[in-house]
Amino acid sequence: MSSFLPVLLLMLAGILVGGVISLVRQGATKFSIGLVAALALLALVGGVLWMFPGEST
Repeated sequence: MSSFLPVLLLMLAGILVGGVISLVRQGATKFSIGLVAALALLALVGGVLWMFPGEST
């Protein structure tokens, strides 16, 4: 299960990036675009960092 979580986070990041593109095309507010972009960045960073090997406790 733990090897599937980074893939899930990266998929979520891709969906959120698509949402950012859609919001920009629709002329949404900068706040909503920034919020979705920040969530996409968090999901991307989380997915990448989760793939690094580390200590398991």
